[in-house]
Amino acid sequence: MSDIDSKAHTFHQGELDAQKKWQTEDLWDGERKQKLLWSKIPTEYHQRIEQAPFFFLATSDLDGHCDCSFKGGGPGLIKVIDASHFAFPDFDGNGAFMSLGNIMQNPHVGCLFIDFTDGARLRVNGTASIHENDSISDYFTQSQRAILVSIEQVVPNCKAYIPRLQAVENKA
Repeated sequence: MSDIDSKAHTFHQGELDAQKKWQTEDLWDGERKQKLLWSKIPTEYHQRIEQAPFFFLATSDLDGHCDCSFKGGGPGLIKVIDASHFAFPDFDGNGAFMSLGNIMQNPHVGCLFIDFTDGARLRVNGTASIHENDSISDYFTQSQRAILVSIEQVVPNCKAYIPRLQAVENKA
């Protein structure tokens, strides 16, 4: 991907310390960073993300207490707005609003997309905002709210260690 900004491939001190401790800092030269740490979702990934039937959303509160939740709904769950933004509906499950409550305190999110049929995975980190009664929520008429993610970093991961699974029809 050609339009990479420097923030997308900047490691924080903890990551740098771990790379040094376990002697992997030489793996992350400028070319590798540019190849594997992006600031936007390349066009060729847009359809794949929009067809994802689910993803995992990581959030945390102001104190760093983390929550990871499954977000499902079938293909069409995600709407890629452009290379720097995507949105998804909020389906109220148990009414605890753990993800949304965390986003209200701390907008930083991590999203993990895994295709278990071929092992492809993509991590997307950014900031999230909650939308009601506006152009973002209008993408999802079946939901009261939508979440917009402004992308800061996209990391394609290798397919190693991802089990291959077959989808079955949900009869629920």
